[in-house]
Amino acid sequence: MDLILGRVRLAILLAVWLVIGAGWSLAATTIAYAQAVEPSAATAATVSEHLQRQLEAASGPVSFLVVMHEQVDGAALVQAQAAQAATRESRARLVYHELTTVARRTQAPIRAWLDANQVPYRAFYLVNMIEVRGDAVAVDGLRRLPGVDRLVANPAVGEQLVAHAGQTAWLKPWLAESAAQSQARPYGIDFTQAPAVWDLGYRGQGIVIGSQDTGVEWDHPALRANYRGVISDTVDHRYNWFDAFPQAGRPQRCDSDPQTPCDDHGHGTHTVGTMLGNVGDGGGAEIGMAPAALWIGCRNMDHGVGTPASYTACFEFFLAPYPQNGDPMTDGRPELGAHIVNNSWGCPPAEGCDADSLRQVVETVRAAGQMVVASAGNSGSSCSTVKDPIAIYDAVFSVGAHGSSGGIALFSSRGPVKVDGSNRRKPDLAAPGLGVQSATVNSGYSFLSGTSMASPHVAGAVALLWSAVPTLTGQIDLTEQLLVKSATPMPHGQCGEGDGTPVSPNNTYGYGILNVLAAVEMAQQPAQLTVSFVGVGEGQLVHARDLLTDFVYQSPTNADGQAVFALLYAGEYAVTVDDPGVQGEQVSLSAGEDKLVTFGGPAPSWQIRFPMFFGQGDLDE
Repeated sequence: MDLILGRVRLAILLAVWLVIGAGWSLAATTIAYAQAVEPSAATAATVSEHLQRQLEAASGPVSFLVVMHEQVDGAALVQAQAAQAATRESRARLVYHELTTVARRTQAPIRAWLDANQVPYRAFYLVNMIEVRGDAVAVDGLRRLPGVDRLVANPAVGEQLVAHAGQTAWLKPWLAESAAQSQARPYGIDFTQAPAVWDLGYRGQGIVIGSQDTGVEWDHPALRANYRGVISDTVDHRYNWFDAFPQAGRPQRCDSDPQTPCDDHGHGTHTVGTMLGNVGDGGGAEIGMAPAALWIGCRNMDHGVGTPASYTACFEFFLAPYPQNGDPMTDGRPELGAHIVNNSWGCPPAEGCDADSLRQVVETVRAAGQMVVASAGNSGSSCSTVKDPIAIYDAVFSVGAHGSSGGIALFSSRGPVKVDGSNRRKPDLAAPGLGVQSATVNSGYSFLSGTSMASPHVAGAVALLWSAVPTLTGQIDLTEQLLVKSATPMPHGQCGEGDGTPVSPNNTYGYGILNVLAAVEMAQQPAQLTVSFVGVGEGQLVHARDLLTDFVYQSPTNADGQAVFALLYAGEYAVTVDDPGVQGEQVSLSAGEDKLVTFGGPAPSWQIRFPMFFGQGDLDE
């Protein structure tokens, strides 16, 4: 419903607010919000149904988002600048500069109007929008300003951070036994083969992981040494921590200064512990996947309740960190941004979350080279329960939960994604999420269950992968291909997999169970494919489609009619060319293989070279 507030209804609302003392007088409001030229109703920006209902029920100002018409397409920007292969830092600078430039220019008249009318607001650039705290009169004034596309709700969403106790009650005896062995390594670390990667010398060094969660107890014995804000005995929280709720009540154990990290729940500390916790000199074992990686954090929930604005604020901080009281549009430092961002929250459109804005957020940071990992949700075991942003999006790597034997957790949300009509397969894979031991507040340790416990395993695995093969850092497409192609397949047939016959991939496990050692080994042995087409000239686009993942690599033919794919991974590929007269072929690639295939003659011929194994010339077959 696209509701336009009429004059009669507006007058009634104003009268009600005057009676209950909303804080604005009728005279002041009428003068302050008067428009020089009132646009027609047809040209005014839309107001979401959820926001309309909020305004009708409210006795005073509410928080809402003013989304501008002009938006930056981050992926298109990177492509236009031919920056796809650039470093993460270079892409982040490019995206940050363009986003902030557009936001400052287009928001200027809106912000001037808000200032003149003394309406509180906070400006964003990752999505070109402004969070406003105002009433129906402010909404009616803002929707008539040039450049405004829509006004949407900014709902406070209570998160289901861990699985319900009833879904995990059977774990209690096992947890009691495991608690007695608290110095032992959490089972998920070994299950995913992380220690085998450590033995190769890769522990996440050089990688920064961002935790967007309930906060972090920064000085926890298992986390302090890995906090980027600690250098020797010096502690500096600027650029390493941001609190999206600086005025909210903080527990007594927390510093009153919002620039000092705080966890008001314990959930965020637990997830950081799984990503990179390292008891180290304390006499215990590593509790995290990447014990040499660094972390920075953002408190995006106030006692488990977040908003689209708080989630966006944290993503802005991770793209270009800035001090707590700084200006994100001018004080941001993209070179200090996170490489990976872990997320264990959802924002249901049914509660008013603007799905388009949240999708734009994750697509933009992905274009800037940040890997976004998210928990799939704890709404299983029914199908199509991966239903809330951001886990539903293709730009996000979504993770389901399994137990110590590999069996899927009852609570783990399943696909396919129906809420946006995409029928997208989700989750992407599964990781340990049942009875996971990690750090908690007050320097303690605890066992928790949920897909929130699974996604940090994947975030830590990416840190290991990027420390092993630094050229992959920021290359999100290739990283995702490695994770899913190396996963241990887990056939399943519950949720829309044809006739119900178990298959892999599926909508329960995705492509299977995380195996970070297999991902690293695959990344270290890429294959190269050179395709030669008889009778095909220069400039024809050749496609190599991975038959397992459906991901398509592209390369143009050169003057000799050859297309070179310098970086593929072991598997089966369908190779086609944009020439209706040339038939495609299927090609099989092994790890480390360098293959030349010729199409278009009487029969395909190929040469295979294994220089890394044989140290000699070509082997012809």
